[in-house]
Amino acid sequence: MEATSTTTHGSGFLSRQRSVAARGYQRWLMPPCALAIHLCIGMAYGFSVFWLPLSRAIGIRAPIVCKEMTFVQAITTSTCDWRVSDLTWTYSLFFVVLGASAAVWGGWLERAGPRKAGVVAGCCWAGGIAIGAVGVSLHQLWLLWLGTGLIGGIGLGLGYISPVSTLIKWFPDKRGMATGMAIMGFGGGALIGSPLAGVLMKHFASATGVGVWQTFLVLAALYFVFMIGGALGYRVPPADWRPAGWTEPAQPTVISDWHVHLKDAHRTPQFWLIWFILLLNVSASIGIIGVASPMIQEIFAGRLLHQPEVAFLDFNETQKTAAAAVGAAFVGFISLFNIGGRFFWASISDRIGRKTTYGFMLALGAALYGFAAPHAAGDAKLLAFALTFGVIASMYGGGFATVPAYLADIFGTQFVGAIHGRLLTAWSTAGVLGPLIVTRMRDSAIAAGAPRATVYLPIYWVLAGLLVTGFLANLFVRPVAARFRIVTEDLIPARPSQTTAATHDGTMVARRARANLLFAWAVVFLPLAWGIWITATKAVALFAS
Repeated sequence: MEATSTTTHGSGFLSRQRSVAARGYQRWLMPPCALAIHLCIGMAYGFSVFWLPLSRAIGIRAPIVCKEMTFVQAITTSTCDWRVSDLTWTYSLFFVVLGASAAVWGGWLERAGPRKAGVVAGCCWAGGIAIGAVGVSLHQLWLLWLGTGLIGGIGLGLGYISPVSTLIKWFPDKRGMATGMAIMGFGGGALIGSPLAGVLMKHFASATGVGVWQTFLVLAALYFVFMIGGALGYRVPPADWRPAGWTEPAQPTVISDWHVHLKDAHRTPQFWLIWFILLLNVSASIGIIGVASPMIQEIFAGRLLHQPEVAFLDFNETQKTAAAAVGAAFVGFISLFNIGGRFFWASISDRIGRKTTYGFMLALGAALYGFAAPHAAGDAKLLAFALTFGVIASMYGGGFATVPAYLADIFGTQFVGAIHGRLLTAWSTAGVLGPLIVTRMRDSAIAAGAPRATVYLPIYWVLAGLLVTGFLANLFVRPVAARFRIVTEDLIPARPSQTTAATHDGTMVARRARANLLFAWAVVFLPLAWGIWITATKAVALFAS
């Protein structure tokens, strides 16, 4: 078995076989390693901080606009400033490539192990941003798309799924909490990266440049160090490892005691049901989150400024600036719920089950969209409105964090990372579908002359319908058919010859291991705490206005 494993996985430092945990390994070192990677790639959510500075990278103080540029001219010009609409394609590439790369290389990740995949992710994400810096310096948009969007997107996909199956195997007793803790980092990455990017751009800005390409290089270096450090810290447990004193539940609700092979997972109705559920859950939230700032300004208008008689379209420049600050605070407010929801809902799922958790989130989301949001908007109750969308954002994040454990319950743990990678194509699809629904309905209502405060009501009802459909789909999730099941004994991964499961009970933790544990958590907790503090202080403006 060991000779075969060596042939399959290699024996180099980055191989899966070499990353099997040694005697006395503390499993709580794994979450900070995962967070180190997810906090870096989570900056994908915060790249909008660069669009306005990049739109005047040549003009510096004001954009140099060239009208009627062709597509080729737009991506190769070095004399005209870029349009924001062209720059945002980088953001779209992030999430399309994330889903595609996770699906394509998920199987390789399971064979190669999380350490090698994490290193590749770090090189792609940091290297892609560095190539983007060259593109910004030379003012070549195609280089920005190729480097940051495409190569960086590959790093996003591999980095996102690299810790999933490993965390689930280390925490069979807390699957949801463990994956929720890591994926919380993806939601929190922008909370650190966006304000840090703002500080760096301000530092590097000059009379001849806006400071973006220098900021890119600094971020690339920081992300490379953090991601490689996290990847090298990855360890995988032996095949039959269990936490000391823990036994599997005698009567699990949906949790499987079998495995489903990667090549068979997509042939099951369970995979497509969960794919459809994730698609609907994400579509119902990502589009509305994308217009959160203009939405609250258009609905509440002068009430945000204690001037209820002033309509949104009648704002003067000073009022527009003040309202935009409140809109930004609202975005920060729901971002905090997005992060917290990833840990909260995933942890709750360990107690009540993944299917029940998803059912509750989908039903509650439909009720909030269908009843709470329209009433809060119609009655101009700002606190109720903000809390409604805060809870909706928490379930958006909670859906991402809970789905890896849901997959492990249904398909077993052996191929869950690769299966999760394929499932993320639902995210890529939702990243197009959700904003398309919201923006088309909003623009159509505005073009028809509807008052700005009323354009979102039909949107809420449509999004509620998506969640109701997801709730119904969730009811049909059942254990997979027996013909797809594989016994555990046929799938035991590599294990060093000198180790046995009994020596991996996690109870022998030396003083040095405790110091390493404290250091690892401090490295990821302090930047995250700083980002949350910055965002929270800005969010205060939402209720102080």
